[in-house]
Amino acid sequence: MKTTFLILSALVAFEHIYFLVLEMFYWTKPKGMKAFGLSKEQAESSKVMASNQGLYNGFLAAGLIWGLVSGKIDVVVFMLICVSIAGIYGSYSTKMVKLFYIQAVPALLALGAWLLS
Repeated sequence: MKTTFLILSALVAFEHIYFLVLEMFYWTKPKGMKAFGLSKEQAESSKVMASNQGLYNGFLAAGLIWGLVSGKIDVVVFMLICVSIAGIYGSYSTKMVKLFYIQAVPALLALGAWLLS
């Protein structure tokens, strides 16, 4: 199960790098607008907020990668808890259930693998 935990944690990190790219660089592009269900006007008016949000996702990824590379499992677990809370809150606050499945579920699966290891 430890291998499963490490693989799932790495996938969560790479997922957050992807979120960073989408939110910081593609928010007002067709790919970003499609991913988030935005009109051109909505994307333009919220691009500064989205860029900031992307940066935070980058910090989540950086924390996970740091924990994985350094072998600090407690850091990885803490970051996975942060990701889980962000996914749960984001889904609740935006009323977009898919956020729960995209962000929180992978982190919760990694935490489950950690608990079983």
